[in-house]
Amino acid sequence: MARRYTTLEMLERLIAFNTISSRSNLPIIDFIEAYLNEWGITAYRTVSAEGDKSNLWATIGPQNLGDGVVLSGHTDVVPVADQNWNSDPFVLTNRDGKLYGRGTADMKTFIAIVLAHVPDMLQQPLRTPLHFAFSYDEEPGCHGVPHLIADVAKRFPRPKLVIVGEPTEMNLVVAHKGCHVFETVFAGRAAHSSAPQLGANAIVAAAQAVLILQEMADELKHAAPKDSPFDPPHTTIGVATIDGGAATNIVPERCHLRWDLRNLPDVNPDDIVAEFNRRCADLILPQFRHNASEASIQTKKLAGIPPLRPETDSPAAELIRLLTGQNDSHAVSYGTEGGLFQAAGLSSVICGPGNIAQAHQPDEFITLLQVTAGEDFIKSLISWARA
Repeated sequence: MARRYTTLEMLERLIAFNTISSRSNLPIIDFIEAYLNEWGITAYRTVSAEGDKSNLWATIGPQNLGDGVVLSGHTDVVPVADQNWNSDPFVLTNRDGKLYGRGTADMKTFIAIVLAHVPDMLQQPLRTPLHFAFSYDEEPGCHGVPHLIADVAKRFPRPKLVIVGEPTEMNLVVAHKGCHVFETVFAGRAAHSSAPQLGANAIVAAAQAVLILQEMADELKHAAPKDSPFDPPHTTIGVATIDGGAATNIVPERCHLRWDLRNLPDVNPDDIVAEFNRRCADLILPQFRHNASEASIQTKKLAGIPPLRPETDSPAAELIRLLTGQNDSHAVSYGTEGGLFQAAGLSSVICGPGNIAQAHQPDEFITLLQVTAGEDFIKSLISWARA
């Protein structure tokens, strides 16, 4: 007989899976698929090229009907290394009305609520299908979702709208910034540190590029639109990691600089990268090549998520308003798979339990009140889907 879980029981199971993005998510996908199969629901996988990760898609309700609501969430979480936790991050811990554990806010609680209410979805026939879209590697840059979207488009009727369950405290979010990650590689020439004139110092070149990025970030800050709904209101550039050098007595030959760009929906990230490359070519490269004509500076994109743009007459936003009674809508600065679903032609919004301020933090938590709010929303959605 199929087991029925409460939301907290399901969340406890999901938190116990260590799904840090550097690890395989197959154990949690195996569990979810087996659970759905117990309830007579067939799930479909889209496996990564390496075979160690998978998306999962399932439908409750009419199988061959276009339309339908996608409930989207990612199964991966960010690392816990070098964070000071007061409890095991992979053991759900209830303290003072808060549930602690990695992924409680971002965003296993949403998935747990959806899965715990599968028996309710099956109790009476749904006239509008509800689709589950659980993806891998959202945190490093939504690497799994594009494959899921492409696979679903080939296999199944087109859904109508998408609700991404990222933590918004159940508020309606209709817009977010784009998010792009870049790596700039500085290739110089090694030399003995006693004769630096014979080499080209890649770390020095990278340090100069950091200053250029900061200068550009300041310019974007000063150019913030007065009516921007985002916080901060402007496109941002952030320097993330820098890695180079081999020993203190060697002029460093290579250095890797990683940085991210979070652009307003109407700002083209390609223009910003082109300007960065121009300034590097004009201000850094001549000196960098003074002793090494082969020295180079190359920037490549590692990941990119398109922005979520406010839609005119959005079916997704109208559904959230209908179910919650909300009139207001919001914009956020973090990125989600919502931008990818929207780029594929699906009306998309973000609405989920928890507070984004807890995401990626030590002692990440969600309040029990937010769990209840998420449950109430899913119950309203089920009732709507039956009508």
